[in-house]
Amino acid sequence: MAAAKAAGVAVTNTPGAVTDATADIALTLMLMSARRAGEGERLVRSGAWRGWHPTQMLGLHLTGKTVGIVGMGRIGKAIARRSHHGFGMAVVFFNRSPVEDAGVPARQLGSLTEVMAAADVVVVAVPGAPATRHLIDANALAAMKPTGHLINIARGDIVDEAALIAALTARQIAGAGLDVYELEPKVPEALRALENVVLLPHLGTAALEVREAMGMMAVDNLIAFVEGRSLPNAV
Repeated sequence: MAAAKAAGVAVTNTPGAVTDATADIALTLMLMSARRAGEGERLVRSGAWRGWHPTQMLGLHLTGKTVGIVGMGRIGKAIARRSHHGFGMAVVFFNRSPVEDAGVPARQLGSLTEVMAAADVVVVAVPGAPATRHLIDANALAAMKPTGHLINIARGDIVDEAALIAALTARQIAGAGLDVYELEPKVPEALRALENVVLLPHLGTAALEVREAMGMMAVDNLIAFVEGRSLPNAV
C-alpha cells in the first residue's frame, strides 16, 4: 500500500462480495474438523471400513459449544451468525477495537489468550498484515483446550504453521481446518501427513456467483476511476 500510494496508484478491493462465501467455508471446516469428516472419508475410500461401531471416530458435537472468533469484521460477524443461529453456539471474540454490535449475542474478551482458552472452536478471521503475522503462535495454541479445534480462513501467515504442526502432532489440540497456508500453494509434508487436520485448496470464494460478483465489483471500481468518480471500494 505504501508503494502504491507513493506511485499515485489507486487500490481497491471486493469486500462485501466475499463475506458469506468465506463464512460458509469456515463452517464447512468447523464441521469437518469437529466431526472428523476427512478421516471418515479417507477410511471409506481406503476400503478399510468394517461397518458402524458405537465408539468409532467420535468427534466434537458442535451444538451448544463455544466458538471463539479472532477478528469481528464482516466475515467474523457472518461466522458468528451462522454459529449462533445454526448451532446454538455461544460466541466469544477478540478484536483490536471495541465492537458495539456483533449482530448476535456475543462477548468481547480482553485478550487473545482468553478467547483461545474459552472456545471449543477458534476461527481466525483477521486481516493479513505485519502486525498479525504469527498472531496464532505456540503460546496462543497452548492456551486452547485439548479438545479444541483451530480454523483458519483468513491468511496463512497469521498462524505459525510450525507451531500448529507441533500442537497437532502432540495432540495438544484435537484438530484444525485450514483453507490458507503460509507459503501457498506449498503445504508442508508434515501437515499433509496428519490425520487430525482438514486441508482445503483456498476455496473461500470458490462459487461461480461469488466470483462473478467480485469481478463486477472490480469493474465498477475501474469505471468509477475512469469517469473521475469516487471509488466505491477504495482501500
